[in-house]
Amino acid sequence: MAEPGSLLAHQRRAHILEEVRRRGGVRVNELTRSLNVSDMTVRRDLDALARDGLLQKVHGGAVLGGEPSSHEPGFDAKSGWERAAKGSIARAAATLVAPGSAVALSAGTTTHALARELTEIPGLTVVTNSIRTAEVFEAARLGGGASGATVLLTGGIRTPSDALVGPVADRAIRSLHVDVLFLGCHGLGTSTGLTTPNLAEAETNRTFLRAARRTVVLADRTKWTTVGLTTFATLDQIDVLVTDVLPPEEAAAVAERVGEVLVVGGPDGAAPR
Repeated sequence: MAEPGSLLAHQRRAHILEEVRRRGGVRVNELTRSLNVSDMTVRRDLDALARDGLLQKVHGGAVLGGEPSSHEPGFDAKSGWERAAKGSIARAAATLVAPGSAVALSAGTTTHALARELTEIPGLTVVTNSIRTAEVFEAARLGGGASGATVLLTGGIRTPSDALVGPVADRAIRSLHVDVLFLGCHGLGTSTGLTTPNLAEAETNRTFLRAARRTVVLADRTKWTTVGLTTFATLDQIDVLVTDVLPPEEAAAVAERVGEVLVVGGPDGAAPR
């Protein structure tokens, strides 16, 4: 391949598509560095690829596009998307947890990242419908982790994203009361609320919401332009939103309807907005 900066448009776009498919998403500033071209050139390339339905533009970059609202990616595929942002969101969210709390973690890759942060907080009781999240706490226990968390795994029917959903999960959650719920989502918007492509998971998430005194939503930038098949919560039900970006067109409605917004300010934490 030619040196970066001397590539033709079709070569640049092929490179961008390869990166999006490999990683699940890319950022404009990363592409300007790797391709050695201007911000404007990258944005023109993204516009062209988006017009062809090959990717979806989001604030600051692009993600895989063209998926129907009922499509549910697997856990491993999603775990590679926006990994650094999810880590920053998880670290910020962990500061909201007091030792000895009863917390619920819905299924998802960002809540999975949060689980790793929570293994050092002592005395937690953790309720989750995520097999992957339960495994994080079990690995910490076997490794002599400090927290020794008590973990309640709901049971239920397993989805492609390794969530346990359905009547068994819902019944288990309905009998519990937690201090704080950490909730992920497939898509997020002021008009659509929190969405998911899985109807059964939507109902399980609604059950989680009813069981929690406080709800914290974790959402990276890709969620703002994604819409799943069904809505399971509105923005008014969110006490705290932790995200790495707040799109300008959403900011006013979010400020009016969400109790508190934490926008990740860097690799070590978040700044309130």
